[in-house]
Amino acid sequence: MTALLDVRGVSVSYGAVPALRGVDMEVGAGEVVAVVGANGAGKSTLLKTISGLLAPLSGQILLDGDDIAGTPAYDVVRRGLTLLPEGRELFREMSVLENLHLGFWPTRRPSSLRDERVEHVFALFPRLRERSSQHASTLSGGEAQMLGVARSLMSSPKLLVVDELSLGLAPKVVAQLFDILADVNAAGTSLLIVEQFVHLALEHSHRAYVLAKGSVVLSGPSAELASDPAIVSSYLGGASTEKAGAR
Repeated sequence: MTALLDVRGVSVSYGAVPALRGVDMEVGAGEVVAVVGANGAGKSTLLKTISGLLAPLSGQILLDGDDIAGTPAYDVVRRGLTLLPEGRELFREMSVLENLHLGFWPTRRPSSLRDERVEHVFALFPRLRERSSQHASTLSGGEAQMLGVARSLMSSPKLLVVDELSLGLAPKVVAQLFDILADVNAAGTSLLIVEQFVHLALEHSHRAYVLAKGSVVLSGPSAELASDPAIVSSYLGGASTEKAGAR
């Protein structure tokens, strides 16, 4: 399998406190990979580092063979990797359409292509077309997450990195969003996902890495990890048995 993303020996610290310790991982072309682990394991730090929001102390982050470690986030988007951050981070006083346009802006491509991408994401999320002129602040939680996903897709990423898709959402909406991500993957976009409900992450991925205290302690096919009660008990705190919406 060709590695689209190849993370080699990446370490990150917050001041004197280590957050990642020599992390190695890969995402293949066309693959869906999950990163799972208990709270504080370093999952979100890993995604922020991969996407250019944090610079590693050491290691390489290869995207299509080019080292992007320490590259500014806007340039990482231009190279084909886009992050859907935890909490969506929408521009609340801007319209749905304006938020989508901002998702396209880092690509520096012609506006005619921007309009094509808008039509593409509206086809995936018809509700956003209906609300295109509304401020993002007026959307429901589910609609806001739809907008977050749609904005991330505006840059036509090779790799979409998703941090906590289900956060604060009803199970029906979560299922709909994962179905759309499956369609996005089937169309050729690779996915790297962190998800608080581990059973969802493992159910919707091909392979997974287990993080504990900033290090990769296990990796393998998602179905195998999900079926091993010792792994669930030791590293995931039984989280794979939780259901979305059980808060």
